[in-house]
Amino acid sequence: MTANLALPKATRKALRLTWLGLWTERITRAFWPVWSVVFVAVGAALLGAHQALSEITIAVVGVGFFLCILAAILHGARQFERPKWAEAQTRLDKTLSGRPISSLLDAQAIGTRDPASQAVWEIHQNRMRAQAQTAKAVEPDLRVSRFDPFGLRFVALLVLSVGVLFGSFGQLSSVTKITQATDELAMGPSWEGWVTPPVYTGRPTIYLPDVPAGPLRVPEGSEVTVRLYGELGSLGVMQSVTRSQADPNAAEQRFVIEKSGALAIGMADQNATKADRAPQQWSVIMEPDQAPSIIASAPVRSEADGTLLQQFLAQDDYGVVAGSGVISLDLLNVDRAHGLLAEPENHPQITLQLPMTITGDRAQFEETLTENFSEHVFANLPVVLQMQVEDSLGQTGQSAPIKMTLPGRRFFDPLASAIIEQRRDLLWTRENATRVERLLRAISWLPDDIFRGEGTYLSLSFIIRDLANLGRQMSDEKRDEIAQALWELAIELEDGDLEDARQRLARAQERLNEAMRNGASQEEIAELMQELRDASQDYLRQLAQEQQRNGEAGDQQQAGNSQEITPDQLQQMMDEIQQLMEEGRMAEAQERMAQLNRMLENMRVAQGSGEGGSQGEGQQAMEDLAETLRDQQDLSDEAFRQLQEQFEQSEQQGQQGQQQGQDGQQGEGGQQGNQSGQQQGQQPGEQSGGQSGGQGGAEGLGDLEGSLQNRQQALRQELDAQRRNLPGAGTQAGDDARDALGRAEGAMENADEALGEGDLAEAIDQQSRAIQALRDGLRDLGEAMAQANDGAPQEGQGTPSGQNGGASRDPLGRDRGQGRAISDGEGLLQGDDANRRAQDLLDEIRRRSGDAERPELELEYLKRLLERF
Repeated sequence: MTANLALPKATRKALRLTWLGLWTERITRAFWPVWSVVFVAVGAALLGAHQALSEITIAVVGVGFFLCILAAILHGARQFERPKWAEAQTRLDKTLSGRPISSLLDAQAIGTRDPASQAVWEIHQNRMRAQAQTAKAVEPDLRVSRFDPFGLRFVALLVLSVGVLFGSFGQLSSVTKITQATDELAMGPSWEGWVTPPVYTGRPTIYLPDVPAGPLRVPEGSEVTVRLYGELGSLGVMQSVTRSQADPNAAEQRFVIEKSGALAIGMADQNATKADRAPQQWSVIMEPDQAPSIIASAPVRSEADGTLLQQFLAQDDYGVVAGSGVISLDLLNVDRAHGLLAEPENHPQITLQLPMTITGDRAQFEETLTENFSEHVFANLPVVLQMQVEDSLGQTGQSAPIKMTLPGRRFFDPLASAIIEQRRDLLWTRENATRVERLLRAISWLPDDIFRGEGTYLSLSFIIRDLANLGRQMSDEKRDEIAQALWELAIELEDGDLEDARQRLARAQERLNEAMRNGASQEEIAELMQELRDASQDYLRQLAQEQQRNGEAGDQQQAGNSQEITPDQLQQMMDEIQQLMEEGRMAEAQERMAQLNRMLENMRVAQGSGEGGSQGEGQQAMEDLAETLRDQQDLSDEAFRQLQEQFEQSEQQGQQGQQQGQDGQQGEGGQQGNQSGQQQGQQPGEQSGGQSGGQGGAEGLGDLEGSLQNRQQALRQELDAQRRNLPGAGTQAGDDARDALGRAEGAMENADEALGEGDLAEAIDQQSRAIQALRDGLRDLGEAMAQANDGAPQEGQGTPSGQNGGASRDPLGRDRGQGRAISDGEGLLQGDDANRRAQDLLDEIRRRSGDAERPELELEYLKRLLERF
């Protein structure tokens, strides 16, 4: 130790701390079993474990603990090795570079009389002293995992922690009293007692000797334990908190608090003094356990797939342990029609378990009941839901009955919906088996018209055969088997397993149209719109891959019978449809849906080639103008159909017969005049249109005229924005294109005014001028783009009609050009493929005439065409 005086002060301090750390480390490793046993003993005593043991058992356990502690001390003493100061020096020195402590404690061995050697030694000592001053005490390694592989020390620490948190230090004194029972018998009688509340309350045990006399509030169901020590009969217990009475002088008494009352413990020996006989008395106030309660905290909701969502709030003074719900059929409110006319079978109630909160306090929590009953017979029928919760005492609380229509999956496919209805009737009662079998036969009478594949028709045929064979005598298992087969068939018809992308796209459109007609919810519309988007993307992706496989030639050939559309345009149109449906404008949404259907009937994907700007801004401008031209043509056709209706009404009523009586063919000539756009045919149409619009002879057409005017205004505003952003500025062709679009915008404005005045003939004339101006603008824009690319028209650019023999044609055989410029009809149905195109036209007319959803006027016109050709 004296040699350490040569060390710096900081080094000596670090060395002392390291030496103390060695003591701590070795004591911990040698004697950790000692305090582990002590921790277990103290923790058990705090928790009152000795209360459940007899005095002899407590004595044996106490001796056992003492022997364990003694053995641990002896074992630790043998394992303990007193740390030496040199060990502390070595440990600290290892943490420093160059071992400076050892160097400072060393002496110069040679050259002690050589001044040069002494100088070198002095420099070395100074450097080591500076290095030693940076020494930091080494922390002791207190890990004993190598000596305690099973982690027994942690078990002991856990027992002690639980005892401190949930036990009572008053229990420690009771251990001494129990072990000293013999001495106490000599000294005189004594007692101790506890009040243990039910476990579910979470309240701690009450040690009665520590509670002063007075009011004592305890939960209902608490257990009182009293132990009397001394001569039998010297102490007594008086209580009125339970209905059953026991011997008040028994050495140990246990009873459960069932009501409020008094509890007293005192000496029963009449020879004792009055002060000694004064009992310790409490006024016990029992806190009754309240029954739980449950309410519906929000209205019933349902998801698009028919999942029931019912939010509820449950409460209890100590906690809810379980909950259930019962759904029963509200037979009085069932619409007893069709298959529901028959008396239902005895359908059991639906019993389900309410979800309980996993984390948090169950005294008050809010959860949501989520179940799907789409396959149950009660689906889409009036039902009553009643929820119930239970506490630990078995008390229950019920919610008010909730009347609702049990949510179920909605089927938008008419065939799937009809099959689901028959499935419900079969589950309602087996008396409907014959009726269901006949209706299913009627539904499948013409399978080619309603089934998209043979698999679904065969599945339905097997179901019908089983129904015919079994009839009303079918067993429960067979009925459930048929019901499951009907459900799977309806799901297949509704969702389908359509491998072809085009069929999937058409299917998505049909389901969305059906949803709009049936007034579907916002969630269902959103789900169907997403299905349409996915189907469209899949179809576009496969169509693009097919174009790439076929190459440029195949793409040009396909373009002859299709219109070009970009994925962005398709996405924009579907966004507009969804917005209109969300706003409740179903008529406009159906109109836009019809436009989308026509667009998808004949479509190809627009892909950029990356050749400069020819496929960029100019191509997009031409596509937008081409779409505007198509919209203007559709608007003009609709105005013309309205004018035809006015002529037909005039002919039926005969109100204008006097002015047109000179020519028996005047009505037909007027129509032809309007179709050719000649002024001679427009004048009568104009007069007729004005009279019918002014006198109200065509009520209901006014709304349509307003719709036409609104569409014309929107189209004119869109054209104005396109004209301002038109490329090719500064070139002759670009300026000509702007002038043409300016003329088209002026004609649209005149058509807008004519529609507002009800003059359909003038509106059609102005619309024809707008269409011609749009065609001129498209042609001029195509020339401007061709000049911008060294005078050679690129793929996808418009060219004047008839100038490019390889340009694509529409279904009528007219030149459209890559830019969709509409030709003047030159070469209509001329060439080698005239017969093929004529056959295609005839097939298209037949297909449209078979569509029952088309307007009656259009169907009559198509029938007249079929009769002529």
